[in-house]
Amino acid sequence: MLEDIYREAKARMKGALQALEEDLAGIRTGRASPALIERLNVDYYSAPTPLIQLASIAVPEPRSLLIKPFDASSLKAIERAIQASELGLTPNNDGKTIRLNLPPLTEERRRDLVKIVHNRVEEGRVAVRNVRRDTNKDLSEFENEKMISEDDRKRGEKELQKITDSFIEEINATGERKEKEILEV
Repeated sequence: MLEDIYREAKARMKGALQALEEDLAGIRTGRASPALIERLNVDYYSAPTPLIQLASIAVPEPRSLLIKPFDASSLKAIERAIQASELGLTPNNDGKTIRLNLPPLTEERRRDLVKIVHNRVEEGRVAVRNVRRDTNKDLSEFENEKMISEDDRKRGEKELQKITDSFIEEINATGERKEKEILEV
């Protein structure tokens, strides 16, 4: 019974970690990365559609992205979505493709991005702690229903704390890697 609880808690914590990694991939660093724009929603036939489903995204040079729409009629919608996004990039449309040139980050912008990373990492930690809280509540309910003993609950809480600590370490490491990427000139 406790193993099932640990397994479920690990799965939920792993989900929080993956969500953080996907979120951080969308934060701009000094290099061009398709992850920067692939989840950008484009209004395609009145339906918000992720850019990755509408176009192929290539990195021809370290500071530029090339977007080739699968459907030429979506070119204008993609261009509008990029302009409306908070990326601060100006798309260059040649009629068939869109080229995005990423200017070098200023020191001030790098610091702002690091703050954003810190906030997102803290949200990840909170998500993991929420899983721990919910699981501890489940353990207490199982004890109240006489499904497990008090010793099992205490042992479960200790093991759950170890699992939580390991995931928080992973989240911190992920945040530090992203911070180094951003600060790299």
